Amino acid sequence: MKTAPNHRTRLRRGYEKSRRVDPKPITGKESPLELLEHAFPAYVGRQERTGFQLMRRSVSENCSIFLTMSGAMTPAGLHQSCIIPLIERGIVSSLTTTGANLYHDAHRIIGHAIREVNPDAGDIALRLARIIRIYDLGFWEEALLDTDRLFSAILRREELQRRMTTPELHYELGRAFDAIERELGSKRRSLLSTCYRYGVPIFVGAVQDGSIFLNIVKLKRLLGDELKLEIDITEDVYQMAALQYWCRQNLSKKLAVWILGGGVPKNYTLQGEPLLDQIFTVPARGFDIDVQFCVDPVDNGALSSCPAGEGHTWGKVSVEAVEAGSMYVHTDVTAVFPWLVHALLSDPKMKRKPFRLIDKLPEAVKLLDQAIARRRKELMKTLEWSVDEVPQKPHPPEEPRIFVR
Repeated sequence: MKTAPNHRTRLRRGYEKSRRVDPKPITGKESPLELLEHAFPAYVGRQERTGFQLMRRSVSENCSIFLTMSGAMTPAGLHQSCIIPLIERGIVSSLTTTGANLYHDAHRIIGHAIREVNPDAGDIALRLARIIRIYDLGFWEEALLDTDRLFSAILRREELQRRMTTPELHYELGRAFDAIERELGSKRRSLLSTCYRYGVPIFVGAVQDGSIFLNIVKLKRLLGDELKLEIDITEDVYQMAALQYWCRQNLSKKLAVWILGGGVPKNYTLQGEPLLDQIFTVPARGFDIDVQFCVDPVDNGALSSCPAGEGHTWGKVSVEAVEAGSMYVHTDVTAVFPWLVHALLSDPKMKRKPFRLIDKLPEAVKLLDQAIARRRKELMKTLEWSVDEVPQKPHPPEEPRIFVR
C-alpha cells in the first residue's frame, strides 16, 4: 500500500512531461514543417505527424530505406508525385512493388492517357466503350494492347535471354525504357527508367501476378525454347535478404521500411530478416524503423495490416522499432503521403547520394554466402526430421460420469 502514492506520483510526473495539446491558429503562412509540428496533435493526425518524424529520422540517421508499394499506385500517379522525387533525392534505397504498377506506368510513356472517370458511370457501358476502370480512373483498352506489344518486344531482346531475378529483370527493362524515353524526348520519366538511372533495385514478390509476366507466358508458348528468359524466384528471395544483410554490415548499419498499403510487397520485404535469422541462423535484428500507411483494420489477422509489434514476434522488426521507431498511420496512402513527401522535401537537408544497391547485389550475395558457409555444418542438421520427434501427449481425462437414480 505504501508504493501506491509513489507510483501515482511517478505517473503524474511523467504525464506533466508529456507534450501539451495546444495548437496555434493556422494563418496560411506556415511552412509544411511548421504545420506538421503544431497542427496535428491527435488521432490519425498525430499518427501522420509521428510517421513524418520517423521518415525524417530514416534519412537523418542515413538508414537504408526499403520502400514497399501495393495497390494501383502508378495509375493514380503516386510514383510521379512522390516516389520518383524521393528516388532522385537519394532517399529510397530499394523498392518492392507489384508487376501491375510497373506495367501500367508504361501506358503514359507510349502516349496513352489515364483519365479521371465517374466510378458510378456504369461498368457495362464502360465495357461497351472499351474503357478499363480502376475505381475513379480509366484508360482505353488499346493502352493494354499497345503496352503488351511493347513488353513483348523488349522481353525478346538478347540481353534478357537468361535466368535472372526480378531486380535484374527490372534493371534491364529500366535500361530499355530509358533509351525509349530519350528517343521520344519524354519530359516525364517512368518508374522503371528512374530506378535504372539511380541504381534502385525493384523487387516483385508475386511476379506471376502481373501483365509483364503474362507476356512472358505468351512468348514462351509462341517461341518455345527460343525464349531463354526465366525468373529465378529462389535467388530472388535470397537477394532481398542478402541486400538487407549487406546494408546492416555496411553503410549506416540501420534499416528502415516505409510501407505504402500492405499486400505481398510488405511481407516480401520484411521476410528477409527471419530468412536470415531463423532459416540461415545468421544474426539479424529486424528493421529499425517501420512506417506504414494503410486503411486495413489491425484486428482481423490480415498480414497487410499487422503492426510492428506483431512483426517483431516474427523477427521482422527490432525491439527498438517497436518501442520508439514504429507508426501505423491508419489512412489512405493517396490522401496523406503526397503531403508528407512535400513536407519532407521542403527541407533541403533531406537529400543524400544514392546508395545504388543494384550495384551491390553481387557483393551482397557473396557476403551472405560466406556467412552461411560458416554455419553449414549446423545447418545441415536442420534438414532431417522424424515422426518420432512428435511428443506423445497423454489422452485427455474422461468426462466425469453422472449417475441418475
